[in-house]
Amino acid sequence: MSAKTTNPKTTTATVTPHKIHEVVKYPDPVLAKPSEKVTEFTPELAEFVEEMFETMYAAQGIGLAAPQIAVSKQITVIDVSFKERPEDKIVLINPEIIDRTGKQIEEEGCLSLPDIREKVARASWVKVRAQNVKGEFFEVEGEELLSRALQHEIDHLHGILFLDHLSLLKRDLVKRRIKKLQKNGEW
Repeated sequence: MSAKTTNPKTTTATVTPHKIHEVVKYPDPVLAKPSEKVTEFTPELAEFVEEMFETMYAAQGIGLAAPQIAVSKQITVIDVSFKERPEDKIVLINPEIIDRTGKQIEEEGCLSLPDIREKVARASWVKVRAQNVKGEFFEVEGEELLSRALQHEIDHLHGILFLDHLSLLKRDLVKRRIKKLQKNGEW
């Protein structure tokens, strides 16, 4: 943050905008490989997390994993309220799903697969253990959309895309559609 003085008696602070990263698209290889655990919890990590939120919002998403911006680290950010409730923002570092129950089948999309939406089966409730930007461990539980977002983003950290949850036939149809878009210069 930088400060500007406009009048000796008043100071207005202006927030320095965070960097917006490019979201990589399928089939970029970074999306298919498992990410490395985060071992250093620094101010730079906290800044990177803020950049991830800004990138996610700029791309109109509710979740973003570091591999989606070509950083192969176990970091993901989620805000299913999309800026409506700042207290609902979630940062997960080195997350793991420790419990899950139920089943839901809903349509999913992905910032790395723009305009592709398919129905995917996921657990309807999950409990996740992760670390925050300070390295402190915590647990978070999610139902319905939050459960889906948690599972989707954690999958990214293991090199798994929602396509991998589709039947071979559906996956093949989606891949053919992407190849056609690539051939036409639209991907």
